[in-house]
Amino acid sequence: MLIDPSCGLTARGPSGFTGATLTLDQQRVLFRRWTTDPAVHPHEALLGMLALLHGASSREVKMLQTADRDPHARTTRLGDRPHPVPLDPASWAALERCLAHREAQRTDNPHVMVTRQTKSGRGPASTAYVSHVLDACGFPPRMIRCTRLLDLVNTMDPKLVVAAFGMDPEATLIYLADHIDPGRLPDQHKRTP
Repeated sequence: MLIDPSCGLTARGPSGFTGATLTLDQQRVLFRRWTTDPAVHPHEALLGMLALLHGASSREVKMLQTADRDPHARTTRLGDRPHPVPLDPASWAALERCLAHREAQRTDNPHVMVTRQTKSGRGPASTAYVSHVLDACGFPPRMIRCTRLLDLVNTMDPKLVVAAFGMDPEATLIYLADHIDPGRLPDQHKRTP
């Protein structure tokens, strides 16, 4: 009598990243929206820019405090990242605009993103509030962040992304699964004699 050694085993599906990401044109539209449209709320511009350019999570932006920024070096601390994040001029402008909005609320709350509910306290904006900050642009924060992480992991060494973001090494590997940069493959059409 023969026994099937695979009886009872199940195969796992691919473990790579399967989420949606933004196209380059969509990223450009969002960048213009957050840098040139004065009607965009400062919270939307800040969360959007930090997610799009710096791979910031909603939690990192929500927990950002005024003491986390260094105006002289134009850096800020984001979450548990081991190093301050240098901000480009567009991201720095979004941060300054958000701080001006905060200042107009006359609050002692130490967080950069202050709402009507949090201006009289010291706590961060609610998770529900932050999850809807980008509703007007049509894309969720996670999708924007994943677009940036996918790009960084596939164009740089994943170990550098781990070091810069303070991530678990395995967390970056999902963004690498089944991706081969065509520029790294040998050209099959040109054969040397």
